[in-house]
Amino acid sequence: MGGLKVLHSIYFPIFPSFSLTQTPTHTMPRVALIVGVTGMVGVTMTEVLKKPTTLGAPWTVYGVSRRPLPTWFPSSFLDKHIILDTLNQENTHKILSPLSTQITHLFWLAIYANESEDLSISMNSTMLCNVLRALTSSPKSSLSHVALQTGTKQYLGPIYDPILSSQIHPHEPPFKEDYPRLQFPNFYYALEDIIFSYSKSLTYSIHRSSIIIGASSRSFYNALLTLSVYALVCKHENYPFRYLGNEFTWGHFCDASDARVLAEQQIWASVTNSAKNQAFNCTNGDVFTWKMLWKVLCDEFGVEFVALDEKDKLTYVDFMKDKGEVWERIVEENGLYKTKMEEITCFGATDAVLNFQIQHVCCMNKSREFGFLGHANTLASIKMWIEKLRQMKILP
Repeated sequence: MGGLKVLHSIYFPIFPSFSLTQTPTHTMPRVALIVGVTGMVGVTMTEVLKKPTTLGAPWTVYGVSRRPLPTWFPSSFLDKHIILDTLNQENTHKILSPLSTQITHLFWLAIYANESEDLSISMNSTMLCNVLRALTSSPKSSLSHVALQTGTKQYLGPIYDPILSSQIHPHEPPFKEDYPRLQFPNFYYALEDIIFSYSKSLTYSIHRSSIIIGASSRSFYNALLTLSVYALVCKHENYPFRYLGNEFTWGHFCDASDARVLAEQQIWASVTNSAKNQAFNCTNGDVFTWKMLWKVLCDEFGVEFVALDEKDKLTYVDFMKDKGEVWERIVEENGLYKTKMEEITCFGATDAVLNFQIQHVCCMNKSREFGFLGHANTLASIKMWIEKLRQMKILP
């Protein structure tokens, strides 16, 4: 895992606004509970929290996931791993309530994704409520701060819901944190409201990511791994590596969120008094076009660059629906960590994002004005995370 640490310093130079006056005096030990620890940001946050130079260090780090840790996970960075389905209220209370006097910071990275926004609201709300109730069940609860990770659906609306998506009118980019809520169901709004209901006893911070770039085989929305699998299948079967989005996204601006930037911002907000009880966009601070990114993927996977052809009406879902066996052969031939294509890709979400008719760009002014200056070079980070996925034996 050393490669990440070296590159981490490259993309995070010095935060000149961080000072002792920003970090509150805190004599109690800091114990973080990361729910969703095996996802892209969870993996990265586990490593960042254990760096001696990280704000608020030293940290004790507990991680929650529904399944045992995969072989590629840096388990040495975790002080405790907890296997738990947070939808189960009884088990959640049984396992987490004894830890309520220890855990000081909750980092909520979990997500239950479903096309139905109503179902997403129900499931995600249940998970968060179960965990918060367990951690605040004791009169001697130590929980002081909750960091909630959401995303740009805050401004776009329920874009994956087959019924609602055609009705929404998203906010104008660049997206700003003070935009009013759209008049549509949104599980991000529901999670915020749950957090707000605890505001008398806890501080919080909300972190709205763009397209997350990181390394994991257990993130539901993993655009980089999805496109990497697509590129490798095309190469293996001698298909052209076609861009199946529209002309607008091919040539207009988009942004992304490096998992390291997201981890750093959440940790910063959790220990910086002036950042408490605020919502922040969290992107890399630069923009790209999908044409630019496509050339990077072609170089990384050794496939020929093919210009956009808007006459091609095929979707990624349709093209990849029968390619699961091809991916299994790639995994077997290269001795990779065993994955099923359907479990590590999100072709439906990719079809939606690459057919936007607006520029998918967030405003980062508020975050900078509050003192967080973390950033990453998106196209350079793409290359780094692909190499990371190779080191983890998720990609060949």
